[in-house]
Amino acid sequence: MNPVYATATAASMTAFVLARWNVQIHGAENIPRHGPAVIATNHVGYLDFVFVGYGARERGRRVRFVAKREVFDQKVVGSLMRSMGHIRVDRGGNTTTALREAAAALEAGDVVGMFPEGTMSRSFVPLAGRPGAARMALKAGVPLIPGAVWGSQRIFSHDRPIRMAPRTAVSVTFGPPVHPEPADDPITLHKRLMGAIGEVVDHAQRTYPQRPAGPDDNWWLPAHLGGSAPTPEEAELQAREAAERRRRASGGARPTS
Repeated sequence: MNPVYATATAASMTAFVLARWNVQIHGAENIPRHGPAVIATNHVGYLDFVFVGYGARERGRRVRFVAKREVFDQKVVGSLMRSMGHIRVDRGGNTTTALREAAAALEAGDVVGMFPEGTMSRSFVPLAGRPGAARMALKAGVPLIPGAVWGSQRIFSHDRPIRMAPRTAVSVTFGPPVHPEPADDPITLHKRLMGAIGEVVDHAQRTYPQRPAGPDDNWWLPAHLGGSAPTPEEAELQAREAAERRRRASGGARPTS
């Protein structure tokens, strides 16, 4: 066990106790105790990787997450990420190095964690995503473990300051493995993976043990379940507008394609 990873895991468990979060893990038996695998989950909050890693510990596994470059660029957090063996990816740039490192991790028998949506979903409904996780699993011949994190958005998410939110329930659910098949290509396998993630997320949402405290607290529920979160279409528009604001703030040029 990586000593920094072990320390971070212990710190996470202490934080859960101090914050009085009710973290529930379901389906951990779907994670193999030994050998390589790719865990792929939805993404609704900034702390999702903490909760997914915590869930995998029930099987004695350390998850090496593929995370965007911006996380590693932060001085303290980036140093911790590197020390814990996580994998940096330049989203939208050259991903060759990240894919090579992830492949080496799988070859060594590690578990690699990914958020195939590529970003947090503002609608809290899984996005179409990208086939990176499927491509890795297909090339290495390892199972994909679909997962769902739910409730973490109430603690720290898009445009929401972090809050301790005592007694908040956070559920982490791992579904049955999706195994690459001989006829699969990355896109076909990715679609099967996202379908499996969608099913696990829907179950997690509908069985979540808590409800909004009132009309002002239903922002974390997706629209199709009666919440005030934006619909997937509204969320896509918001994401485009946010990207345009970032482009203008940085003085960048408008994309030509």
